[in-house]
Amino acid sequence: MKPIAVIFILLFLAGCSSIKSHNEHLNDLIVAKKLQKDVDYAHRKLEKLHPKLYWYISKKELDHKFDSLKTTITTPMTRFAFYKKLSPVISAVREGHMYVYPPVKGYTKKQNDSIKKKGIGPLSQFEYELFDDKLYVVKNKSYDKTIKVGSEVISVNGINPGNYIKEYNHYYTSDGFNTTLKKNFAGTRFGTFFTYESGMRDSLQFAFQYRDTIKTTVIKRRVIDTAGLGKKNIPKKLTALEKSNKKATEKALKKKREKYGYDDNLKVFNRSLRFIEKDSSIAVMKIRGFTKGYPNDFYEESFRKIKECQSKTLILDLRNNGGGRLNEIVDLYSYMADSTFVFIDESEVVSKTSLFHIDYFKGGSVPFKALKIIFSPLFYGFTFFKVHQSDDGKYRYSMNSKPRKIKPDAFKGKIYVLINGGSFSASSILSSNLKGSKRAFFVGEETGGTYNGSVAGMLPLVKLPESGIKIRVGLIFIAPHYKTEEDGRGIFPDKEIIPTLADRIKNVDPEMEWVLDDIKTNVAPTAVTH
Repeated sequence: MKPIAVIFILLFLAGCSSIKSHNEHLNDLIVAKKLQKDVDYAHRKLEKLHPKLYWYISKKELDHKFDSLKTTITTPMTRFAFYKKLSPVISAVREGHMYVYPPVKGYTKKQNDSIKKKGIGPLSQFEYELFDDKLYVVKNKSYDKTIKVGSEVISVNGINPGNYIKEYNHYYTSDGFNTTLKKNFAGTRFGTFFTYESGMRDSLQFAFQYRDTIKTTVIKRRVIDTAGLGKKNIPKKLTALEKSNKKATEKALKKKREKYGYDDNLKVFNRSLRFIEKDSSIAVMKIRGFTKGYPNDFYEESFRKIKECQSKTLILDLRNNGGGRLNEIVDLYSYMADSTFVFIDESEVVSKTSLFHIDYFKGGSVPFKALKIIFSPLFYGFTFFKVHQSDDGKYRYSMNSKPRKIKPDAFKGKIYVLINGGSFSASSILSSNLKGSKRAFFVGEETGGTYNGSVAGMLPLVKLPESGIKIRVGLIFIAPHYKTEEDGRGIFPDKEIIPTLADRIKNVDPEMEWVLDDIKTNVAPTAVTH
């Protein structure tokens, strides 16, 4: 048998065996001494890998939190109980990219594919938002259309959603001292919190309240179809011509998905461009995330269209944009900057070898992992020489820190940027530079990511040896070229507008409406710094 085939087989078998073993020991009790060892291990790893560990908390205070945690672990406990004790300490670092993953049941690829075929889970059939600490439905994707937008979720299987949201607020953090991220994420993460506690379910009993009426109903996993009837589509036999047309359509759709970054989970494109007004004087670019697909073609095409249409105003919508690739935001900024620019400072890492802890072999198919093994010496060699020690004794990782020229089709008109607490990570770094250069006017609420940068870039999972719990840790401190004196806060809007429940019920967009009205009246002041 060829060596490459042996690698494929070993990787596949190891994955299946690992999931089976994980599930079998998920609820085992672990003795206190072993869990205390994991606390020490986690502490050492953070010190070894995280370049800004004491940005928002002193070493003395963090050391005390780890020591105090150890003293509270006196009896055996499950991995999940240990996760709930460890998470608040990790969250005290106040780095939003750092996250403790709870030990939950694992599934093989075959099992996951089977679940997907069964359809959309009950929790995912609604979109939720938090208003006044209560969870409301803001979009109904279920077959039960009697559940109105604006209905409060009173309970799910008898559990008040607010209890989980309040508890899990202690288990994750925003960047710095920001408060808008958790409020914004509560709705999207409630389903995750519930699944952590109760597992994956095919049906759930919901209690909704709309005005004075309470409705109790069971929502079942929804079969995927296009007719909205809850029945599987039965494919019909196609003629040769129909097959040819179908193939051409699928090829065109694939190209579109690559360019616009199709999100299979949300069933939407990550990037879109549209024009408002008959003369196309206003261009609206919505970017849901700087991930998926190949964005360079999208930005090149979009800004060429904007130039051809002679648009005077660009509205960049970064609301609920959780971030993504650094290269993409640098490319986008090169179409909006007004002159040669530096996008970020040289990034900071802990040591010459700290980047070796990246999850290089994670993800991808078995053949792709095998290729990674073959080319790993080149990767680690390149990474080692990419890091250098600067005059201040700190280690730097060079990427996107050199001066760049703007693109030939760079937009010269006025730019509005829509932001909220869901604007995080890369979208905040882009906003920092647009804000600092006074290139844009910001509307919405304070971003969930900080103005002065964050620790991300590469985010390996550190596995604790005794409990098997994993902690995601950022390895690279990425700082935008423009900064503010106040550490730990986001980009503040020039015009604060926070949507209400009434806005969601009426299906209005108050931030966009304000911008369009401002453009028409032409009374907006120039962008200001906070």
